[in-house]
Amino acid sequence: MNIPNLLTLARILFIPLLVVLFYLPFAWSMPLAATLFALAAVTDWLDGYLARRWDQSTPFGAFLDPVADKLMVAVALALLIERYEAIWLTLPALVIIGREIVISALREWMAEMGKRGQVAVSWIGKVKTTLQMVALLVLLAFTPGTPLALLGVATLYLAALLTLWSMFLYLKSAWPHLSSSMR
Repeated sequence: MNIPNLLTLARILFIPLLVVLFYLPFAWSMPLAATLFALAAVTDWLDGYLARRWDQSTPFGAFLDPVADKLMVAVALALLIERYEAIWLTLPALVIIGREIVISALREWMAEMGKRGQVAVSWIGKVKTTLQMVALLVLLAFTPGTPLALLGVATLYLAALLTLWSMFLYLKSAWPHLSSSMR
């Protein structure tokens, strides 16, 4: 067990704490939930940076890091769907969650075929993730309907558009293998 893997595990342990903070009936609970989410987003970047910098990449870390990211984002989106109770927030949230499921399955399938490199994370995926994290942080921190919360919704829509674009690119890259296996 190394520091990058511990940071990834910490991100998973933050999830129940995020849920508890979200539901606490205090004025400080949402800003604290947003702060915890921001800390999780920073550990997402930091664990990868340290693993590369210190040459501490492990198969366990390579498996767990994307799982931790997807869990944190999906839980935050589910909480925000409840908080906003609005289709205009639910739709981009479901697009993002659905894409994560599809691409995770695609990556696993391609790995079984020995072609995982063809669906590796791209720069679009990194931009999408950054926009998602910013949007979720803002949506957790600010009350629905406020100007900053509306900016968070707009950023979430931008992230959802990049989500669809990156999914299209991943599927396009994998299509020759997908179509040949259907025959």
